[in-house]
Amino acid sequence: MIKRKTRGQAPPPAHKYGREVVNITSPLIKWKEARAAKARVKERLREVRTNFTPEQRGALRRTRVREFLTSIGFLGPSFLGVIVFFILPFGVVIYYSFIKSSLDPSFAGLDNYTNLLKNPGFLLAMKNTGTFSALVVPLSVILSLTLALLLEARIPGKSHFRTFFLSPMMVPVASVVLIWQVVFSNNGVLNEFTALFGLDKVDWLNSDYAQWVVIFLFLWKNLGYNMILFMSALANVPGELLEVADVEGASPLYKFFAIKMRYLSPTILFVAILSLINSFKVFREVFLLAGSYPYEKLYTLQHFMNNMFNALNYQKLSAAAVIMAIAMIIIIAVLFAVENWFGKDVEG
Repeated sequence: MIKRKTRGQAPPPAHKYGREVVNITSPLIKWKEARAAKARVKERLREVRTNFTPEQRGALRRTRVREFLTSIGFLGPSFLGVIVFFILPFGVVIYYSFIKSSLDPSFAGLDNYTNLLKNPGFLLAMKNTGTFSALVVPLSVILSLTLALLLEARIPGKSHFRTFFLSPMMVPVASVVLIWQVVFSNNGVLNEFTALFGLDKVDWLNSDYAQWVVIFLFLWKNLGYNMILFMSALANVPGELLEVADVEGASPLYKFFAIKMRYLSPTILFVAILSLINSFKVFREVFLLAGSYPYEKLYTLQHFMNNMFNALNYQKLSAAAVIMAIAMIIIIAVLFAVENWFGKDVEG
């Protein structure tokens, strides 16, 4: 700790702060040294193994095989579940997307995909889903990070503030939808309140405001969990670096972008991917709010696929699912690339 200068006391030597800065900013240096030491140990082990006798190499090989089989025994049930419930069904979906029909399993090439891309219902669903995800993912990341920073600061009523945003996690989806119907229906609480000021009623769920109603529902439901993730990440930011920044007179804005954001990049990536996945799962709330054929701005990819399933059109359903999976893989790959570039100086 740096002692405060008192009257009549000689100033500390100039090299003192420099030495402390080097010691405090050394986590990255220590990590590089540990990585170099690990490489030296591996090289030494490689040299030792070259001197093994055939019997020792055979014993080492048997030990490795035994450890591998033990690990497979523990991981086998999980792998089996993934294969049976995820990989095989997705393989069946891909198969259905390349055949003409369930009754005519002949190869159709890319016809199902080209017909799907000409379908106005699919194009509308793609547009609405893309717009919704493009709005809620950045908002979810920014707002939850802002809330975490507020809770990190010393503000009054912090516990009540935290409870307000965590309480939606304990409320079932059906109850949340019921609340939204009471508030945003044509004769709901919000219209009754605006009528006190002489404003006309708005059918919120059957107008251009419908998408914003669902966005508000999504944020209210998911901000609390994301906020907890960011609070945990902020607690892991090295305090020594922040102390050095304070000594050097760095502004709060500089500390946030130059230090905290570097350590928050993995959590930002995780929250962004989680929000993206949840944005594709918003069909449940929209279906309970507006049914199978809602207002056009609420018609999502899940609505399209659900309606194709009810119509037994498995080819369009499967092709839409494959396109949706490819789009999500591309987006997540881009997010990983950005996080790897932005946080490489911290994570190596």
